[in-house]
Order: sequence, then C-alpha cells, then structure tokens
Amino acid sequence: MATFELYRRSTIGMCLTETLDQMVSGGVLSPELAIQVLIQFDKSMTEALEHEVKSKVSIKGHLHTYRFCDNVWTFILQNAMLKYDEGVENVESVKIVACDSKLLSQ
Repeated sequence: MATFELYRRSTIGMCLTETLDQMVSGGVLSPELAIQVLIQFDKSMTEALEHEVKSKVSIKGHLHTYRFCDNVWTFILQNAMLKYDEGVENVESVKIVACDSKLLSQ
C-alpha cells in the first residue's frame, strides 16, 4: 500500500519525528528502524482515517489562498466556521490539504 507523508506534519507526526531523531542521536535506534517507524505511521494514519473516522464536517469561510501542485490541493481559509455533529467552531484560520486517494493505488 502506497501512502502520502502528509500526516508527518501533523502535531503527532512532528512529535514522533522529533522523538525518533532524539533516539537515533542517542544511539537507541538505528536510522533504518526510525524510517520504518515513519513509514508504518504513514500507513496507520491513512488506514485509520479511511476506516475509523465516520464524522463529517462542513466548512465555510473566506478563501485566502489556494494552490494545486504535484496533485495536491492546499486551501487556506480565514474566519472559518466548522459545523460538525457536536456543534460549531469558529476559527481564525484553517489549512486544508487534499490529495487524490486514487494516486495511492498507482
């Protein structure tokens, strides 16, 4: 299964990367094993979001920036309102990164 490395830039992904870097620097882990952990993280995040998350969200806001590069859409919305099952959230800024899942099967 191919995966994107998008989730490495999430909070949990960055914490994992930082921890793995410290473990490699400290000689606890080999660089090869750290890379395998990151690859497994990418696979696990993709699978969990595909099969475990059932919630839907509606987003409305001012489109500040958008771009399409290397089959990846990036949208930055300002003064956004997120509606979901449990309620509504108003946020100053939200970044949405979207990739075509069909690319994973290539």
